[in-house]
Amino acid sequence: MPDAKKPSKTQPVDVALTRKDEVALDFPRAWVEFVDPLDSDNLYRCDLTWLTSRWTCIYGNGCQGIDRTKPDDGCCVLGAHYADKADEKQTKKYAAMLTPETWQYHATGTRKGISEKDEEGARKTRVVDGACVFLNRDGFEGGAGCALHQLAGRIGKPFQQVKPQVCWQLPVRRQFEHRTLTDGTEQLVTTIGEYDRRGWGPGGHDLDWYCSGATSAHVATEPVFVTEKTTLLELMSPEAYAVLASHCEARVAALTAARSVAAKERSASARVAVMAPFAPHPADPV
Repeated sequence: MPDAKKPSKTQPVDVALTRKDEVALDFPRAWVEFVDPLDSDNLYRCDLTWLTSRWTCIYGNGCQGIDRTKPDDGCCVLGAHYADKADEKQTKKYAAMLTPETWQYHATGTRKGISEKDEEGARKTRVVDGACVFLNRDGFEGGAGCALHQLAGRIGKPFQQVKPQVCWQLPVRRQFEHRTLTDGTEQLVTTIGEYDRRGWGPGGHDLDWYCSGATSAHVATEPVFVTEKTTLLELMSPEAYAVLASHCEARVAALTAARSVAAKERSASARVAVMAPFAPHPADPV
């Protein structure tokens, strides 16, 4: 099947309106730190405000896209930067399993390759017709959405093991920092938090809309540490996740109790005052 450019059926959205859906980048957050059960030299620093929030991916169900002229393309318009050579190698491995029936841009991907370099020379997935080469556009007979994501479902593998790392991590972000403590001890700090606009670098502020701080995306029935468990288990050991989950569960219980008290208050300001000490994510339902 030849590559075909499909125009978006959804009309461009008004940036002024979409930004109203987002909360500010800076707000109080609750953090927890604990030593890695498997490595005493590694300290986990985890954002409980984000991990107990009710964010969920709403692609195809209200996602407004990071480019207002291509709302159907979600956050795929820039292509995906590879974490390293191994990440690119794995992506190529699974791309080879795709067919013209399951991948709209199969012809381009096989002829020109799936990768290209950005302006700074970093390797990433190729952009074709304004979005990632793996994004099947609306109207494609094989199904719209990420061809690799769909492949993962067909072969029975978690999509976290098939797609480029940045695609399955977002909007959870893992960062590493090497610290030298006052006694000279060297320590690795692994931070697990929200992949907000800043995670995209300076260009993140130019995105027309972004979901992690959008109220329309904080509609899940379960918190992030539950819905993104598979992702978190790719970023930390099961033992570390168990410690994190225990902290998250305790926080969810505290938030639930606090919301019950807040619900009895008549004014919005009073409800906010009750919740403030618990540092809930401001995009979450009150």
